[in-house]
Amino acid sequence: MYKSTLRFQIFLRLAYGQVFIQARGFGQPLSIEELQLQEGGIMLLKKYTLEIFKSKCQSDAKGVHCFAHLDEDVSDALPYLNTALGGFEFLTDPPAVTFRAQGKLITVHGKKIAVNALKDAREAEKIVAWLKNEINDAWQNRDEIEPSTTGMPKPGIMEILKLLPKTNCRECNEPTCMVFATKVAEGAKGADDCTGIGAVENEKLTQYMGQFRLDV
Repeated sequence: MYKSTLRFQIFLRLAYGQVFIQARGFGQPLSIEELQLQEGGIMLLKKYTLEIFKSKCQSDAKGVHCFAHLDEDVSDALPYLNTALGGFEFLTDPPAVTFRAQGKLITVHGKKIAVNALKDAREAEKIVAWLKNEINDAWQNRDEIEPSTTGMPKPGIMEILKLLPKTNCRECNEPTCMVFATKVAEGAKGADDCTGIGAVENEKLTQYMGQFRLDV
């Protein structure tokens, strides 16, 4: 039930200002998902390599982004993952599903996972490891999941903008109310992040956004 050694190995290499991380865990108890998979299931995604980098457009940004380059192709699992996690956008050619999870915007492709606005490499590894389990769980239980290639309904940016003061005050740390509305539509901001919004509009915006599943 335990893996062979008591080490957690991380391999790093630097290239063109980017950090590549190959993570392999040993000596830890198997997770429930891994035990279930060993008892007759199929682990579709086994290994991946993390590529951690800063935004080229915002070189002074504190956060990082990451790509998880997958050793196995998970394209066939994406319609099931879309249903399980409530993706708000699904592309069919090539297949990819986008959703918000743990406050991050995540896109899963057949051979790659992209995650934005991460604090550091540790957070990237944590989220991708969680997502690996979600992919394998959706694939293992695919007989019980209705696959979907349709995204969830999206909030309307203009509907959000109508409820904002439209003063471009920048108190929300965004350059314009339009940019703020876009962030709200993505789930990155909420009504309470706008200091100039009225109580009535705040309540209306909160109720409007409550219709959408933007985080899991």
